[in-house]
Amino acid sequence: MAIRTFTRRFFIIANIVTVAIFLMASANAFLHPDKWWFFAILGLAFPFLLVLTLLFLVGWLIVRSRWTLLSFVALLLGFTNIRALIGFHFNADFAEKKKETSLRILTWNVKWFDEQTKDKNAKRPGYRPQMLDFIQKENADVLCFQEYYEPGPNGVYSNMKDIRNMGYPYFYRSIDYGKKGGHTEMGSAIFSKYPIVDSGRIVYNGPVQLRGAESLIWCDIDVNGETTRIYTTHLQSVLLQKKDYRDLAIIRNAEDSIVEASKSIIRKLKQGYSLRGDQVDVVREQLDKCPHPEVICGDFNDVPNSYTYFRIRGDRRDAFVEKGEGFGRTFSNLSPTLRIDYIMADKKFDVEQYKRRLLPYSDHYPVIADLRLKNR
Repeated sequence: MAIRTFTRRFFIIANIVTVAIFLMASANAFLHPDKWWFFAILGLAFPFLLVLTLLFLVGWLIVRSRWTLLSFVALLLGFTNIRALIGFHFNADFAEKKKETSLRILTWNVKWFDEQTKDKNAKRPGYRPQMLDFIQKENADVLCFQEYYEPGPNGVYSNMKDIRNMGYPYFYRSIDYGKKGGHTEMGSAIFSKYPIVDSGRIVYNGPVQLRGAESLIWCDIDVNGETTRIYTTHLQSVLLQKKDYRDLAIIRNAEDSIVEASKSIIRKLKQGYSLRGDQVDVVREQLDKCPHPEVICGDFNDVPNSYTYFRIRGDRRDAFVEKGEGFGRTFSNLSPTLRIDYIMADKKFDVEQYKRRLLPYSDHYPVIADLRLKNR
């Protein structure tokens, strides 16, 4: 009897603690990470806290306990976050041939088109040809790239030339690293089959030595007489290096140096959240004063239950939530729950279909969506 009482009390306390942390992770969506960075870090564990809360709910239902209500209420309070996390459109087919009235957008963090990681001794010559081949086959109307790389005027190839030759004569890009005409030019880029009638760039503030972001850029494109503004950006990265990935392995394996490893990772996360929170406010300000129906896409470097996600999304349509399935992971490392690349459209658009491609060429997966203005 004593063991049974102890076990019951243990599970009650564990349930209360889990629900408390779950609700704190849910609150992360509405708290600016510059001040509430600890909540932002908790937000990374939201999918796992959700699973634990569901397990408690099922367990209490089986034994018919009134403690069922605790997990049920917590799930209700966190429903907005849950809905942003999971796509429920399972087994939805993607029609490769799009409708004439649709605007197909592809966004992809191309990681320098594999220029950084390819084997310089040509043991692995790089994925650039396969990446360009994929882009051409997808035949999207608008391409948005983050970590876009151009070798410069003396390079042996030109990504810009090759992509324009695919049928994308109109483009706009930022040079956030390197300089125009220099050895390398890196930043974000937009390529379009439709004419670009206006464009612009907003540079984020922040310490130069901590730069891990690219400008917010935009293009007004003329789609059969209708002007649509396309934004893309690469928000602040946590700037994890090889040592940090080793630290994460130490934490996962519970090695003796776990405390120092944890301090290093938390310090970088805090720094990244603070800078990204300020960038997000800039993005939202630009979106709110946009005079045209707009679409924003890119690498936000943050998860769906975050301040970043909800601040940018506002009342916009998340293409994944509208037509995606599962967790929709877009970052290939670390956790299977990391959806950090997005396509969000003005509510004047309908999201017709969505897909991601699980390709090994970058550490991010490309994301594609078909959108249609409601009056078309």
